[in-house]
Amino acid sequence: MFQRFFSFGSRHYRRMLYGFMTFVITISISVSNIHPSYALSWVELMIRGIQIVQLSNISNTQELELGKGINQEIISSGRAKISNNSLINRYINQIGQRLAKTSDRSDLPYTFQVVDDDSINAFATMGGYVYINQGLIAAADNEAELASVIGHEIGHIVGRHAIEQMRNRALSQGLLSAAGLDRNNAIQIGVELAISRPNSRSDELEADRFGLENMIKAGYAPAGILGFMQKLLQQGGSPPSVLSTHPATSERIRILQSMINPQTVNRGSGLDRRAYKNRIRSL
Repeated sequence: MFQRFFSFGSRHYRRMLYGFMTFVITISISVSNIHPSYALSWVELMIRGIQIVQLSNISNTQELELGKGINQEIISSGRAKISNNSLINRYINQIGQRLAKTSDRSDLPYTFQVVDDDSINAFATMGGYVYINQGLIAAADNEAELASVIGHEIGHIVGRHAIEQMRNRALSQGLLSAAGLDRNNAIQIGVELAISRPNSRSDELEADRFGLENMIKAGYAPAGILGFMQKLLQQGGSPPSVLSTHPATSERIRILQSMINPQTVNRGSGLDRRAYKNRIRSL
């Protein structure tokens, strides 16, 4: 009886195996016919066991996992040296978390980090990771100005700009397969996008709008966002990297001014210059 059962099981196993192979071959042919320009088929992806990120419908969990990998690579590669100034890190985190709670993606666990760099810059990547240079903290005159920059970077995360940029970059480089993007390639692209800040005109304007709305909801005076941009423009020379993307800063200021009620421009917290300088004196 055992022998008969074994013979039946073998035939049943072979039928299942043949059926599975037929399914895989069918899917492979289908994918190759629909997406002839992609380098890898589903069969190759299955055989190689490659971790794939599907950018068209990425979930919050996947975005967080990918952002964590990008953050680790940014730090381990030396692209951003995180400051060990605990007082400044704590202060920036307090401002960031205050803004995160009133953002349109308050469900994300945001991470705010101070970069040990004297240049005036800030950047962000997917998954709630925001980086603020020490030079920018020192350049701000008050907390509202600093909050406006942090709010702008949160705005990029709210708009999922890095995800769309990653998809476009992967397409242009021929790295996007039928299934999605290889996780290792996604991390490398994410690092370059975060550092080089290639945001489009529409992305910058949207991040400005999200940032302004966010800082007002968090209780900061909207004068902060205007004061910071205008002060940087008045310094002359090449604009700092935080303002180097399109559109022109003058256009951004004009648009922001049209969105702010002059009667409430100074309404809110964060305009006390002396209090701010006391908070950042450890710089």
